[in-house]
Amino acid sequence: MVYLDYSATTPVLPEVLDSYNKVSSEYFGNSNSLHNLGIKSRELLESASKQVSELLNVGIDEITFTSGATESNNIALIGACLANKAKGNHIIVSKLEHPSIYAIVDYLVSIGFKVSYVNNTEEGVIDFEDLKRKMNEDTILVSICAVNSETGVRQPLKTIKQVINKFNSDILLHSDITQALGKVHVNFSDFDLASASGHKIYAPKGVGLFYKKNGVKCQKLLYGSEDVYHPGTPALPLIVSFSKALRISLHELDKKLEIVNKWNEKILKNFSKFESIKINNSKYCIPHIINISLMDIKPETFIHALEKHEIYVSSNTACSSGKLSTSVMALYNDKVRAETTIRISISCLTKLEEITVFLNAFNGVYDKLHSLNN
Repeated sequence: MVYLDYSATTPVLPEVLDSYNKVSSEYFGNSNSLHNLGIKSRELLESASKQVSELLNVGIDEITFTSGATESNNIALIGACLANKAKGNHIIVSKLEHPSIYAIVDYLVSIGFKVSYVNNTEEGVIDFEDLKRKMNEDTILVSICAVNSETGVRQPLKTIKQVINKFNSDILLHSDITQALGKVHVNFSDFDLASASGHKIYAPKGVGLFYKKNGVKCQKLLYGSEDVYHPGTPALPLIVSFSKALRISLHELDKKLEIVNKWNEKILKNFSKFESIKINNSKYCIPHIINISLMDIKPETFIHALEKHEIYVSSNTACSSGKLSTSVMALYNDKVRAETTIRISISCLTKLEEITVFLNAFNGVYDKLHSLNN
């Protein structure tokens, strides 16, 4: 099997799974309980939380463990808008966001908030001049993902925050950092709110992170016995697993980036041989995500043909699979190009043998399907 869909989800690392199993069997006490089993679990929870805060260089009280980035996006956008609605009712988002962001924005619009969609340049980064034009006295929040999940375009969040602050330092910047965390360096001082998922960094599904900078107002959406953003009994095995996966992902990050860069260059060199294939990338793309348009071949046909070789890639995001790529459309304004995308996402775990098997199969499948359409 050759797995090249790491942007959709990652396998759970063996050592992370070991931690999950160990915590599940030995630390099963409710961390809110007063007895020794509960205290033992509470101490482990505090230790895992401390490790995450130190790895990310943020305050321990600035992080909340959630079920994943979608929940975190809801808390961040809806919570921030409701808490700051006295200041205004206008929000700005990019055209390169994960589908969950647009679903949340639709809800906010339905309850009276207004939204503007900021343009991007031809290379995919936010158009700063358009951002300046879109901000007004009612703007309270800007949401721009750190890395686009379909094309891998990385946004200059530090500069974006500076542009926002120059206009009005009270405007909050939220970023969905799901595709950036564990792949590239992320500076949490560049934004006010952030969201991430554990299953993108080799942790189990069902755990994520919500970051809120101290001093930022954000209304709670869920209520329970605890005064927190994600009430209920802490999912200790998942939280510890997230902590361990994050530590492993961030260890020797630059060396891992070199490996991914090497595979990226090898794949792109192969794709450049095909005149009919459009490569959807720019100098701002991280190497982990490669997006191409086949132009005259349906993505689902190509994906299933590769699947017969036990090779797994995707069309766009897993949450909008089979649909027109809104990100590629935002970049090129070309419907055919946006309807025929294939996303190959690689990892530092990817081996040379896997790349070789993939390219040989890709070339054969493409030549066969391309010839049928010409």
